[in-house]
Amino acid sequence: MILRVLGIGALAVLLLASIFAPFSGNGYVLSLFYISLLFTGLAYGWNIISGYAGYLSFGQITFFGIGAYCVAIGTTRFHAEWWVCALIGGVLCAALAFPMGWLMLRLQGPFFALGMLGLGQSLRIATDTIPFTGGADGIYLPPGSNAVAVYYWTLIVLLFAIGLTAFIDRSAFGLRLRALREDERAAGTLGVDTTATKVKAFVLSAIIPALLGGGYAWYLTYVEPNSIYSTEIELQTVAMGILGGMGTLWGPLVGGVLMSQISESLSTKFPQTHLMLFGALIVVLLLALPRGIVPTVSDWLRRKQGAIT
Repeated sequence: MILRVLGIGALAVLLLASIFAPFSGNGYVLSLFYISLLFTGLAYGWNIISGYAGYLSFGQITFFGIGAYCVAIGTTRFHAEWWVCALIGGVLCAALAFPMGWLMLRLQGPFFALGMLGLGQSLRIATDTIPFTGGADGIYLPPGSNAVAVYYWTLIVLLFAIGLTAFIDRSAFGLRLRALREDERAAGTLGVDTTATKVKAFVLSAIIPALLGGGYAWYLTYVEPNSIYSTEIELQTVAMGILGGMGTLWGPLVGGVLMSQISESLSTKFPQTHLMLFGALIVVLLLALPRGIVPTVSDWLRRKQGAIT
Protein backbone atom coordinates (compact mmCIF):
# COMPACT_ATOMS: atom_id res chain seq x y z
CA MET A 1 0.00 0.00 0.00
CA ILE A 2 2.76 2.43 0.97
CA LEU A 3 4.71 1.62 -2.19
CA ARG A 4 1.60 2.20 -4.30
CA VAL A 5 1.04 5.62 -2.72
CA LEU A 6 4.70 6.52 -3.20
CA GLY A 7 4.57 5.37 -6.82
CA ILE A 8 1.43 7.36 -7.61
CA GLY A 9 2.89 10.41 -5.86
CA ALA A 10 6.17 10.15 -7.75
CA LEU A 11 4.30 9.68 -11.03
CA ALA A 12 2.18 12.79 -10.34
CA VAL A 13 5.26 14.91 -9.60
CA LEU A 14 7.11 13.64 -12.67
CA LEU A 15 4.04 14.12 -14.84
CA LEU A 16 3.64 17.75 -13.78
CA ALA A 17 7.36 18.38 -14.30
CA SER A 18 7.21 16.70 -17.71
CA ILE A 19 4.17 18.68 -18.83
CA PHE A 20 5.77 22.02 -18.00
CA ALA A 21 9.36 21.20 -19.03
CA PRO A 22 8.96 22.62 -22.59
CA PHE A 23 7.89 25.97 -21.10
CA SER A 24 11.31 26.40 -19.47
CA GLY A 25 12.64 27.68 -22.79
CA ASN A 26 15.84 25.73 -22.18
CA GLY A 27 16.66 23.27 -24.98
CA TYR A 28 19.01 21.27 -22.76
CA VAL A 29 16.33 20.76 -20.10
CA LEU A 30 13.89 19.64 -22.79
CA SER A 31 16.48 17.20 -24.14
CA LEU A 32 17.10 15.73 -20.67
CA PHE A 33 13.39 15.20 -20.07
CA TYR A 34 12.92 13.75 -23.55
CA ILE A 35 15.71 11.18 -23.06
CA SER A 36 14.18 10.14 -19.73
CA LEU A 37 10.71 9.76 -21.24
CA LEU A 38 12.09 7.83 -24.21
CA PHE A 39 14.10 5.28 -22.23
CA THR A 40 11.42 4.90 -19.56
CA GLY A 41 8.91 4.09 -22.29
CA LEU A 42 11.29 1.58 -23.85
CA ALA A 43 11.82 -0.02 -20.44
CA TYR A 44 8.05 -0.38 -19.97
CA GLY A 45 7.72 -2.09 -23.35
CA TRP A 46 10.59 -4.44 -22.52
CA ASN A 47 9.09 -5.18 -19.09
CA ILE A 48 5.96 -6.75 -20.58
CA ILE A 49 7.74 -9.59 -22.37
CA SER A 50 10.81 -9.85 -20.13
CA GLY A 51 9.55 -8.83 -16.70
CA TYR A 52 6.06 -10.32 -16.65
CA ALA A 53 6.45 -13.19 -19.13
CA GLY A 54 10.05 -13.98 -18.17
CA TYR A 55 11.47 -13.99 -21.72
CA LEU A 56 14.63 -11.90 -21.56
CA SER A 57 14.65 -9.98 -24.84
CA PHE A 58 17.33 -8.04 -26.68
CA GLY A 59 14.97 -7.28 -29.53
CA GLN A 60 13.14 -4.08 -28.59
CA ILE A 61 15.47 -2.17 -30.89
CA THR A 62 14.04 -4.16 -33.83
CA PHE A 63 10.60 -2.58 -33.43
CA PHE A 64 12.11 0.76 -32.46
CA GLY A 65 13.99 0.79 -35.78
CA ILE A 66 10.95 -0.25 -37.82
CA GLY A 67 8.94 2.59 -36.27
CA ALA A 68 11.73 5.07 -37.00
CA TYR A 69 12.04 4.02 -40.63
CA CYS A 70 8.26 4.12 -41.11
CA VAL A 71 8.37 7.82 -40.23
CA ALA A 72 11.51 8.47 -42.28
CA ILE A 73 10.17 6.76 -45.41
CA GLY A 74 6.60 7.99 -44.99
CA THR A 75 7.53 11.66 -44.58
CA THR A 76 10.16 11.76 -47.32
CA ARG A 77 8.73 9.49 -50.02
CA PHE A 78 4.98 9.82 -49.41
CA HIS A 79 4.90 13.29 -47.73
CA ALA A 80 2.66 12.05 -44.95
CA GLU A 81 2.40 13.56 -41.47
CA TRP A 82 5.03 12.15 -39.13
CA TRP A 83 2.58 11.19 -36.40
CA VAL A 84 0.41 9.29 -38.91
CA CYS A 85 3.52 7.39 -40.04
CA ALA A 86 4.38 6.68 -36.40
CA LEU A 87 0.92 5.20 -35.82
CA ILE A 88 1.28 3.12 -38.99
CA GLY A 89 4.64 1.92 -37.63
CA GLY A 90 2.95 0.80 -34.43
CA VAL A 91 0.27 -1.10 -36.35
CA LEU A 92 2.88 -2.63 -38.67
CA CYS A 93 5.00 -3.83 -35.75
CA ALA A 94 1.94 -5.33 -34.06
CA ALA A 95 1.14 -7.21 -37.28
CA LEU A 96 4.73 -8.39 -37.68
CA ALA A 97 4.98 -9.38 -34.02
CA PHE A 98 2.30 -12.07 -34.37
CA PRO A 99 4.23 -14.40 -36.71
CA MET A 100 7.57 -13.27 -35.31
CA GLY A 101 6.47 -14.05 -31.74
CA TRP A 102 4.96 -17.38 -32.74
CA LEU A 103 8.33 -18.35 -34.23
CA MET A 104 10.81 -16.78 -31.80
CA LEU A 105 8.98 -17.72 -28.60
CA ARG A 106 9.62 -21.37 -29.36
CA LEU A 107 13.10 -20.54 -28.09
CA GLN A 108 13.69 -20.12 -24.38
CA GLY A 109 16.28 -18.62 -22.05
CA PRO A 110 19.52 -17.42 -23.65
CA PHE A 111 18.47 -18.84 -27.02
CA PHE A 112 15.50 -16.45 -27.19
CA ALA A 113 17.65 -13.52 -26.05
CA LEU A 114 20.34 -14.22 -28.65
CA GLY A 115 17.73 -14.92 -31.32
CA MET A 116 16.11 -11.52 -30.78
CA LEU A 117 19.51 -9.82 -30.77
CA GLY A 118 20.38 -11.55 -34.03
CA LEU A 119 17.05 -10.54 -35.53
CA GLY A 120 17.70 -6.89 -34.79
CA GLN A 121 21.21 -6.99 -36.23
CA SER A 122 19.99 -8.85 -39.33
CA LEU A 123 17.44 -6.10 -39.89
CA ARG A 124 20.18 -3.49 -39.44
CA ILE A 125 22.31 -5.16 -42.12
CA ALA A 126 19.33 -5.48 -44.47
CA THR A 127 18.45 -1.81 -43.99
CA ASP A 128 22.07 -0.94 -44.67
CA THR A 129 21.95 -2.58 -48.11
CA ILE A 130 18.46 -1.69 -49.40
CA PRO A 131 18.36 1.52 -51.49
CA PHE A 132 14.69 2.18 -50.61
CA THR A 133 15.67 2.71 -46.96
CA GLY A 134 18.56 4.99 -47.86
CA GLY A 135 21.17 2.30 -47.31
CA ALA A 136 24.23 3.24 -45.27
CA ASP A 137 23.73 6.93 -46.11
CA GLY A 138 20.46 6.99 -44.23
CA ILE A 139 17.52 9.34 -44.78
CA TYR A 140 17.32 13.06 -44.05
CA LEU A 141 13.82 13.93 -42.94
CA PRO A 142 12.04 17.08 -44.16
CA PRO A 143 12.95 20.31 -42.34
CA GLY A 144 10.59 21.77 -39.79
CA SER A 145 10.80 19.16 -37.05
CA ASN A 146 9.07 20.32 -33.87
CA ALA A 147 10.91 18.98 -30.81
CA VAL A 148 8.07 20.00 -28.48
CA ALA A 149 5.51 18.03 -30.51
CA VAL A 150 7.74 14.93 -30.42
CA TYR A 151 8.27 15.47 -26.69
CA TYR A 152 4.54 15.41 -25.95
CA TRP A 153 4.08 12.45 -28.29
CA THR A 154 6.67 10.55 -26.26
CA LEU A 155 4.98 11.57 -23.01
CA ILE A 156 1.62 10.28 -24.28
CA VAL A 157 3.17 6.98 -25.38
CA LEU A 158 4.80 6.63 -21.96
CA LEU A 159 1.49 7.24 -20.18
CA PHE A 160 -0.11 4.63 -22.44
CA ALA A 161 2.69 2.18 -21.51
CA ILE A 162 2.19 2.83 -17.79
CA GLY A 163 -1.56 2.39 -18.10
CA LEU A 164 -1.12 -0.83 -20.06
CA THR A 165 1.31 -2.16 -17.46
CA ALA A 166 -1.09 -1.24 -14.64
CA PHE A 167 -3.84 -3.19 -16.42
CA ILE A 168 -1.55 -6.20 -16.92
CA ASP A 169 -0.37 -6.03 -13.32
CA ARG A 170 -3.92 -6.40 -11.99
CA SER A 171 -5.55 -8.59 -14.63
CA ALA A 172 -5.99 -12.31 -15.21
CA PHE A 173 -3.73 -11.89 -18.24
CA GLY A 174 -0.99 -10.67 -15.92
CA LEU A 175 -1.49 -13.69 -13.67
CA ARG A 176 -1.09 -15.98 -16.67
CA LEU A 177 2.11 -14.20 -17.64
CA ARG A 178 3.51 -14.61 -14.12
CA ALA A 179 2.59 -18.28 -14.23
CA LEU A 180 4.59 -18.63 -17.45
CA ARG A 181 7.52 -16.84 -15.87
CA GLU A 182 7.57 -19.13 -12.84
CA ASP A 183 7.02 -22.46 -14.63
CA GLU A 184 5.74 -22.54 -18.20
CA ARG A 185 5.16 -26.30 -18.26
CA ALA A 186 3.17 -26.24 -15.03
CA ALA A 187 1.12 -23.29 -16.30
CA GLY A 188 0.26 -25.29 -19.41
CA THR A 189 -0.93 -28.26 -17.36
CA LEU A 190 -3.18 -25.91 -15.37
CA GLY A 191 -4.99 -24.79 -18.50
CA VAL A 192 -3.05 -21.68 -19.53
CA ASP A 193 -2.78 -21.32 -23.31
CA THR A 194 0.94 -20.68 -23.17
CA THR A 195 1.47 -19.91 -26.86
CA ALA A 196 -1.39 -17.40 -27.13
CA THR A 197 -0.42 -15.72 -23.87
CA LYS A 198 3.23 -15.33 -24.88
CA VAL A 199 2.39 -14.02 -28.34
CA LYS A 200 -0.04 -11.44 -26.92
CA ALA A 201 2.66 -10.17 -24.55
CA PHE A 202 5.15 -10.08 -27.41
CA VAL A 203 2.77 -8.03 -29.57
CA LEU A 204 2.05 -5.54 -26.79
CA SER A 205 5.75 -5.16 -26.07
CA ALA A 206 6.40 -4.43 -29.78
CA ILE A 207 3.89 -1.59 -30.14
CA ILE A 208 5.48 0.72 -27.56
CA PRO A 209 9.04 0.87 -28.99
CA ALA A 210 7.60 1.25 -32.50
CA LEU A 211 5.65 4.36 -31.48
CA LEU A 212 8.66 5.75 -29.64
CA GLY A 213 10.97 5.03 -32.57
CA GLY A 214 8.72 7.00 -34.89
CA GLY A 215 8.94 10.04 -32.67
CA TYR A 216 12.69 9.58 -32.27
CA ALA A 217 13.22 9.71 -36.03
CA TRP A 218 11.31 12.99 -36.33
CA TYR A 219 13.21 14.36 -33.32
CA LEU A 220 16.61 13.61 -34.87
CA THR A 221 15.53 14.53 -38.45
CA TYR A 222 17.99 11.89 -39.71
CA VAL A 223 18.04 8.11 -39.52
CA GLU A 224 20.70 5.60 -40.47
CA PRO A 225 20.99 1.90 -39.55
CA ASN A 226 23.85 2.00 -37.04
CA SER A 227 22.31 4.71 -34.86
CA ILE A 228 18.70 3.50 -35.06
CA TYR A 229 19.43 -0.21 -34.53
CA SER A 230 21.95 0.65 -31.83
CA THR A 231 22.89 -2.05 -29.33
CA GLU A 232 23.70 0.76 -26.90
CA ILE A 233 20.03 1.79 -26.83
CA GLU A 234 19.00 -1.85 -26.39
CA LEU A 235 21.43 -2.56 -23.55
CA GLN A 236 20.53 0.62 -21.70
CA THR A 237 16.84 -0.29 -21.96
CA VAL A 238 17.48 -3.76 -20.56
CA ALA A 239 19.67 -2.39 -17.76
CA MET A 240 17.01 0.13 -16.75
CA GLY A 241 14.30 -2.52 -16.66
CA ILE A 242 16.38 -4.91 -14.57
CA LEU A 243 17.69 -2.28 -12.14
CA GLY A 244 14.25 -0.77 -11.60
CA GLY A 245 12.70 -4.16 -10.95
CA MET A 246 11.46 -6.72 -13.48
CA GLY A 247 7.78 -7.58 -13.52
CA THR A 248 6.75 -4.57 -11.40
CA LEU A 249 4.56 -1.58 -12.19
CA TRP A 250 6.98 1.10 -11.01
CA GLY A 251 10.32 -0.58 -11.78
CA PRO A 252 10.70 0.77 -15.35
CA LEU A 253 9.78 4.27 -14.17
CA VAL A 254 12.42 4.28 -11.42
CA GLY A 255 15.07 2.57 -13.54
CA GLY A 256 14.32 4.64 -16.65
CA VAL A 257 14.39 8.06 -15.00
CA LEU A 258 17.33 7.35 -12.71
CA MET A 259 19.62 5.54 -15.14
CA SER A 260 18.88 7.77 -18.14
CA GLN A 261 19.94 10.82 -16.17
CA ILE A 262 23.06 9.09 -14.88
CA SER A 263 23.94 7.97 -18.39
CA GLU A 264 23.42 11.47 -19.79
CA SER A 265 25.52 13.00 -17.02
CA LEU A 266 28.36 10.53 -17.59
CA SER A 267 28.32 11.07 -21.36
CA THR A 268 28.56 14.84 -20.82
CA LYS A 269 31.39 14.75 -18.28
CA PHE A 270 33.28 11.71 -19.62
CA PRO A 271 32.53 11.48 -23.37
CA GLN A 272 35.32 8.99 -24.07
CA THR A 273 34.75 6.60 -21.19
CA HIS A 274 31.09 7.02 -20.29
CA LEU A 275 30.04 3.59 -21.57
CA MET A 276 32.70 1.88 -19.47
CA LEU A 277 31.69 3.87 -16.37
CA PHE A 278 27.99 3.24 -16.98
CA GLY A 279 28.64 -0.49 -17.37
CA ALA A 280 30.69 -0.59 -14.17
CA LEU A 281 27.89 1.22 -12.31
CA ILE A 282 25.34 -1.30 -13.57
CA VAL A 283 27.50 -4.20 -12.32
CA VAL A 284 27.83 -2.60 -8.87
CA LEU A 285 24.09 -1.92 -8.61
CA LEU A 286 23.19 -5.43 -9.72
CA LEU A 287 25.48 -6.87 -7.08
CA ALA A 288 24.02 -4.59 -4.41
CA LEU A 289 20.38 -4.88 -5.56
CA PRO A 290 20.01 -8.19 -7.42
CA ARG A 291 16.20 -7.99 -7.47
CA GLY A 292 16.09 -4.35 -8.52
CA ILE A 293 15.33 -1.09 -6.74
CA VAL A 294 11.54 -1.33 -6.44
CA PRO A 295 11.36 -4.92 -5.03
CA THR A 296 14.17 -4.13 -2.58
CA VAL A 297 12.50 -0.95 -1.34
CA SER A 298 9.13 -2.73 -1.19
CA ASP A 299 10.56 -5.51 1.01
CA TRP A 300 12.23 -2.94 3.27
CA LEU A 301 8.97 -1.01 3.70
CA ARG A 302 7.07 -4.21 4.52
CA ARG A 303 9.62 -5.19 7.15
CA LYS A 304 9.54 -1.72 8.66
CA GLN A 305 5.74 -1.68 8.72
CA GLY A 306 5.71 -5.13 10.30
CA ALA A 307 8.17 -4.02 12.98
CA ILE A 308 5.98 -1.01 13.81
CA THR A 309 2.80 -3.07 14.11
